[in-house]
Amino acid sequence: MTAANQVVVRSAIERDLVGDFVRVVEEAAVAAARTMGQGDRKGSDQAAVQAMRRAFEEVEIAGTVVIGEGERDEAPMLYIGEKVGAPPRDGLEFPRVDIAVDPLEGTNLCATGTANSIAVLAASEPGGLLHAPDCYMQKIIAGPACRDALDIDAPVRYNLKAIAHSLDREVKDLVIMVLDRPRHEDLIAQIRTAGARIRLIPDGDLSAGIAAAVRGAGVDAVMGTGGAPEGVLTAAALRCLSGEMVARLVVNTPELEARVERMGIRDPKRIYTARDLAPGEQIIFAACGVTDGALLHGVRFFGDGCRTHSLVMTYKTRQVRFVDTVHMYREPGRRGVRLY
Repeated sequence: MTAANQVVVRSAIERDLVGDFVRVVEEAAVAAARTMGQGDRKGSDQAAVQAMRRAFEEVEIAGTVVIGEGERDEAPMLYIGEKVGAPPRDGLEFPRVDIAVDPLEGTNLCATGTANSIAVLAASEPGGLLHAPDCYMQKIIAGPACRDALDIDAPVRYNLKAIAHSLDREVKDLVIMVLDRPRHEDLIAQIRTAGARIRLIPDGDLSAGIAAAVRGAGVDAVMGTGGAPEGVLTAAALRCLSGEMVARLVVNTPELEARVERMGIRDPKRIYTARDLAPGEQIIFAACGVTDGALLHGVRFFGDGCRTHSLVMTYKTRQVRFVDTVHMYREPGRRGVRLY
């Protein structure tokens, strides 16, 4: 491929693939939604993974999964290094794209019918997404106003004061989202002592991170330790929303140290920003609601099909779109298509 062709391919990622990637997350969301509330988290994940993998087979890309999901939970997964995309044909060379996926963010949320379960992917030109191991990651996530104000090594009260100052409000007015986990007991106590309010969530720190960067979502920041793959996906969304994030991998075993080194990460204690985690200049972030949430409606089924609600964002072209789609499975019955 010539240098001129490489430029054409890079510039086409955001322009040409947005619709395809929306369809990929829609397929995963619909498959997962059919398992909602059945109490089978692995079954829900399996359905989403299989549907997403099938949907990728129709997308004209030479895609490589750089962020897979599920290893830590022993769930089915689109694995790191897996090639996705339509088979080459007629001598055509499809654009090379790095892919980060979480076919079902919030498997427990889907299995119990709880809010904020989504199907997610991010894509960029090769090298545009950090190849992060499936380990934990410390995170502080906030909106655009907090750029350069976050310090992952500072006391909690310092970060809360910095966030409040950036937003021109008092600490007592802040709402901080935290995953409800035993490891966060001390963090929760410090936030409460500082006077900020807390919204504890059972799962879904990726959804929470996106909400923190959206004005009017009712969340000012996300703090705590969550998954590193979800951290890279969140960073891709934050790049599109001009949000900010500081993060550091939790590398606490010799086995994990060796794996991190094999993945090319030389400094496991490095502090990352959103740009470090998702450095691409051509980024697409797409998500589709599985269950109802703060930003997206869940999948709604009716007799002849279903309705999905998706969010797709691009970095270079600075576009944020909400996509409301009715999927018809057969000819409508006598009563026609139900659009509400």
